Amino acid sequence: MLEFAYPWMYGLLVLPFLVRLLARPYQERREAVQAPFFDKLREITGQTPDRGAVILRPRFFQKLMLPIAWLLIVTALARPQWLEDPITRIEAGRDLLLAVDLSGSMETRDFRDESGGRIERLEAVKLVLDDFVSRRQGDRLGLILFGTAAYLQVPFTQDFDTFRILLDEAQVRMAGPQTMIGDAVGLALKLFENSEADSKVMILLTDGNDTGSKVPPARAAGIAGQQDVTIHTIAMGDPATVGEDEMDMEALREISEITGGRFFMGMNREELEDIYRRLDELEPLEFETLSYRPQRPLFHLPVAVFLVMYTLYHLLMAVRSLRRGKEKAGRV
Repeated sequence: MLEFAYPWMYGLLVLPFLVRLLARPYQERREAVQAPFFDKLREITGQTPDRGAVILRPRFFQKLMLPIAWLLIVTALARPQWLEDPITRIEAGRDLLLAVDLSGSMETRDFRDESGGRIERLEAVKLVLDDFVSRRQGDRLGLILFGTAAYLQVPFTQDFDTFRILLDEAQVRMAGPQTMIGDAVGLALKLFENSEADSKVMILLTDGNDTGSKVPPARAAGIAGQQDVTIHTIAMGDPATVGEDEMDMEALREISEITGGRFFMGMNREELEDIYRRLDELEPLEFETLSYRPQRPLFHLPVAVFLVMYTLYHLLMAVRSLRRGKEKAGRV
């Protein structure tokens, strides 16, 4: 769409008319000798006198070019510009961090896919998270993978395609066979320190219990609560598991309560999907849409037309003068 940055400049179009109306024509006074017998001198000498003043009358093209030239100059001053198609950018209102357990127990095949086949717990998590990520278009997402140690897999980003690729590359035991829940929360707090989002949320998903973090999970949750970080915890798998793979549901429930989050149990893929739908309701999208239209200046176009028009005119006049000169020389 074409628009003018300074449309009020077109008020200058009346300026030449005002100048012609208010300003007097140029006059030059000179001394002269008046002879009462001038006509007799003319008859005696047989000469025809010229007019006392030579008035150069403008040609038709000059009369036509002047208003066109002024119109082009005023148009350039009005600064025409072309508005491109709107570009919309989404500013995230929340930083949402996903922490996924990669301990050895996550390879247990007690979940089923849509066809009914048995799949690993981690594979079920990937399937559910892929759908969850697609619905979080207003958030920035981050990903922490933890086992014996916690690692940052994806810093906060709105590039969800890259997020899915890096999530899909996660493998069981990639971060070690154990489950360091407290260390995962501690790493998340370091990541949230640089966050300027109004809402900071962490979703912690595990099928075990903390096996010796440097910072106890409850202590890490207390620090998170002081920093306004909300942690939702999801326990998945078989609650009847004993030994090293036993789920510490009380610890997970305590983490969520301390930070003002919610605790969920996911016994199968359908329950996991329902949990993430409920998380969508608990953490509605918060974002600001910024829309702007790029502006391409066009003021140079009327200036170019003006210069080309006058250049062509003077070239034509020069050629015409040369032709007349040759014709006079030929007659002589």
